[in-house]
Amino acid sequence: MRGARTQGLDGLFRPRSVAVVGASRRPGSIGRQIVANLIQGGFQGPVYPVNPKAEVVLSVPAFASVKAIPGPVDLAVLVVPPEVVLTVAEQCGKKGVKGLVVITAGFREIGGVGIEREAQLRRIADRYGMRVVGPNCMGILNTQPEFACNASFSAAQPLPGSVAMVSQSGALGEAILADAAQAGLGVAMFASVGNRVDVTAADLVAYWGDDPHVKVILLYLETVGEPQEFVQVARAVARKKPIIAVKSGRSDAGALAASSHTGSIAGADVAADTLLQQCGVLRVDNFRDMFALAQALLHQPPPRGERMAVVTNAGGPGILATDALVGLGMAMANLTPATAKALRKVLPPEASVHNPVDLIASADGRRYRDALRVVARDPGIDGLVVLFVSPIMIDAAAVAQAIVDQTRGLGKPVLACVMGRERSDEAQRLLQDAGIPVFRYPEDAATTLRLMLRRGRWLERRPVPVPALRVDKAAVAKLLRQHRSSEWLPAAAAEAVLAAYGVPFAPSLRVGDPGEAVAAAHRLGFPVVVKAEAAQLLHKSEHRAVRTGLRSGDEVFAAAKELLERLREDFPDVALQVQAQAEGHREVLVGMTRDPRYGPLYAAGLGGVQVEVLRDVAVRVGPLDGRDPAEMFAGLKGAALLGAFRGAPAADVDAAVAVLLRLQKLVEDFPQIREVEVNPLILARAGRRSAAVDARLRQELS
Repeated sequence: MRGARTQGLDGLFRPRSVAVVGASRRPGSIGRQIVANLIQGGFQGPVYPVNPKAEVVLSVPAFASVKAIPGPVDLAVLVVPPEVVLTVAEQCGKKGVKGLVVITAGFREIGGVGIEREAQLRRIADRYGMRVVGPNCMGILNTQPEFACNASFSAAQPLPGSVAMVSQSGALGEAILADAAQAGLGVAMFASVGNRVDVTAADLVAYWGDDPHVKVILLYLETVGEPQEFVQVARAVARKKPIIAVKSGRSDAGALAASSHTGSIAGADVAADTLLQQCGVLRVDNFRDMFALAQALLHQPPPRGERMAVVTNAGGPGILATDALVGLGMAMANLTPATAKALRKVLPPEASVHNPVDLIASADGRRYRDALRVVARDPGIDGLVVLFVSPIMIDAAAVAQAIVDQTRGLGKPVLACVMGRERSDEAQRLLQDAGIPVFRYPEDAATTLRLMLRRGRWLERRPVPVPALRVDKAAVAKLLRQHRSSEWLPAAAAEAVLAAYGVPFAPSLRVGDPGEAVAAAHRLGFPVVVKAEAAQLLHKSEHRAVRTGLRSGDEVFAAAKELLERLREDFPDVALQVQAQAEGHREVLVGMTRDPRYGPLYAAGLGGVQVEVLRDVAVRVGPLDGRDPAEMFAGLKGAALLGAFRGAPAADVDAAVAVLLRLQKLVEDFPQIREVEVNPLILARAGRRSAAVDARLRQELS
């Protein structure tokens, strides 16, 4: 991943000399804390405090300006008023400084003059080839002994380790470092990126992706500011090492204003969530889960499947673990008869030899050793959770040592849960030193296993090319030109656009009065559907604008007359569509909404009028590969409704997959399309004709 994105970052994270501009002698000041952190953090090169009013800062000679420093400066940390930052940055550029960390606030986040100030900072950095972290940040650090450099004002002293972390929040950065140290998680590098005038999360992921000292990358994101760049980088790096993210901002009130079902469901957080999943980033809800997952992935392999086993000395925790594992989509492994037979030989009669394996409260180190020797090597398990409630009469350390000895080199993830107080601290240390993550409660272990399983499945997945599609691009270009003054295309035009790209529609005719509707019905053949259409009539079901199952001319006439008379007052341009009733038996939705940050968001779900109530929709950020659409339908909560049940044959999901890929081709060919939706697409059984019966399309006005 080395290239323009990571060029110059060594000047930030591996400097040979550091200047702190705005260094202070005042206790409690940021300028003083940064100088102290550099000295106490073991930085091997010269530290140059810059303060025109001080001769010495923390026993280190100070200088009046950057240009007064006698030697070269690789990194400059700026802690000066915002109106002075640009002058100092210019001096740093002339001095040959390679990297700037701008702690100072008062830039884009305040608007107005701050926006222009930040733009000028970017121009100065570009002119001199300096990489910049910030402004409005907490700083950066590197704990690797040969490059030790704590250029931050964090009061927390991180433990050295193999994890790299980036935070978009300076305030949270302090807490993240403190909590990581408390959790025993060692940090190799850390960056608080602030306003990201230059260095972004994508840059750092690329940089750390090539660093052999970094084994796991952690992100705190408030926004994915450069989504297309981030996806490209993260997808490549996640193949080499885990990336875990806490992403804030789950609500999105703006989605309520969308006019299509797809737009109302595919909000900003849905987009961020699916984007992270697609590029292999494991999203967690909080920092506790982040640190636990990082510890697990540092030392344990992801499971190859979903079959989990639980070994416990207490029935209650064993049941809790079972409920949590199954509730999170995993399965309890069926132990082989040979395993059960071997367990009966080493366990007392009261013990359970079925999963979860309950060794009962009297289980000591020897019993755990005997049981784990058998269970851990059962070919039917993909992961193992070992629970131990520490009673006063049992040597917890001996139990921990038995767990370590019998699971060493297993090739499957092993997680432990130690509950109780009797020598539990010693037991936890033994397990953690051996690379076995320890949890307080079974539910937390299950959450971590689920995310490890997600990583394993993502690593196994390989994209499939999209097949070549025959489409009539010229016909669509003509239709869009004809309706370039209409944001929402008329229904007939929207159907024609989609039909030109191979989306099958049920035959229909447009008419103006009840008599024409009857004639159209006879031409199409009964049964038919009669719908009202108007430019502003986007949700027909809300206005009872559809009549289905009409089997005679009289029924068609009455329905057409009622629709026209009732809706004409609110929709003066109301007209009618008579459509052959589709023969399918399941309704689905496929659609796209173009997010200004993330690009095309594709949706697939159960369709019809229930879509926004059930909200059973899978979303992917484009581009989709040839496997995505099928996975989207398979991942629905109601996926079973598309299969065979109660005597009805399975729906032809392949037809829906084909429509979604054709819809993607349309969107790629015509970027002015902002939203498009086929709902419902009525799926027939395999071998019969599935057909769309309604569609809408919104374009950007030229």
